This record gives sequence, structure tokens and C-alpha cells, in this order.
Amino acid sequence: MLVITGNPGVGKHTIAKKLAEKAGYSILDLNEIAIQNKIFQKRQSTLDVDVKKLAKLVKKTLDKKSLIVGHLAPYVLDKKQVSHVIILRKNPYKLIPVYKKRKYSQKKIIENVGSEILGIIEYDSITKFGMKKTFQINVTNLTPVQIVNKIKLVLKNRFKGDKVDWLDIVASKGDLAKFFPNKK
Repeated sequence: MLVITGNPGVGKHTIAKKLAEKAGYSILDLNEIAIQNKIFQKRQSTLDVDVKKLAKLVKKTLDKKSLIVGHLAPYVLDKKQVSHVIILRKNPYKLIPVYKKRKYSQKKIIENVGSEILGIIEYDSITKFGMKKTFQINVTNLTPVQIVNKIKLVLKNRFKGDKVDWLDIVASKGDLAKFFPNKK
């Protein structure tokens, strides 16, 4: 089973749809499952999902042609359930306009951009699924077709993924304090 994960705004759903069309996967959207089954609590502008309940629900619906989509994958799935985890990564400076268009609060923008800069989903995916199953793709300047082609290469063991380090870029621009404000 294949997992497409990454921070909000990186194109997970767009890529999953394209990949499902081309390779015959059935898409399981973790957020959608949580909302349909009402296993979340609304807190300000976010939904806090009960990942234990979600894990139980997802486990019942999985098969080998499942394509799991969502940033919650490392917290819901088991290492044995997945063959490949694809983490879509996007330049944090390119994510800000996406979040503003979605009308995210400034706090939510900073949290999500900070998560992308630090590679939180990458870290959590490697911790949960292991290095051999986890692959990153820098989607910043790629079309959906190019991204799908890179994923296909990963699945054929012909591409090991991209190295992504946004921290160097942000630090070189002197923007660390902008994305990691001092909380006094």
C-alpha cells in the first residue's frame, strides 16, 4: 500500500487523484474518513482527530491497491501496512500564499510553515515506517505529471527521492525568527 503525505498545501490530493487514475489505486483520504465518522473535535480553526479511532477505521478498509492520503498517516498507519511513503515537500515561501488563500490564521500559517521547514512529517514518517520505505519529493517547481513520474520511479526502485533542507534557505535569508517566534 502506498502513502502520500506532507504538510497542507503541497498537493497531496491532486497527486493522489492523478496517481489513482494512472495506476488503479483506490484513494483513502484520512481527513475525509475522520470527518465522515465524526472522530474529531473542533478547536478554533482546526480539527483535532482521534488518531486511535481513525487507525481502527482505516485498518478495516485497507487493501493492496489502497492509496492513503493525508498528513496524519504517520500517526494512524502501522509499518507493516505500507510499502512506500511519499512525502511531498514544498518551499515554505511558496506555501505562505497557499495558506493565505485558504484563509489560515497567522498562527496556523506559522505552525504549518514551521513544520515544513523542520521536516516534521519526514521525521515522523522515518521514525514510524523506516528510512527504506520513506521518500521525499520536492514538488516546488514540478507539474503534477512530473511528480507522478517521480513517484513511479520510486515505486520501481529507480529513484531514491530528493534531499530537502529548507532550514538552510530560511537561515540564509535571516528569517528564522519570522517562522519560529520567541514565545515569552
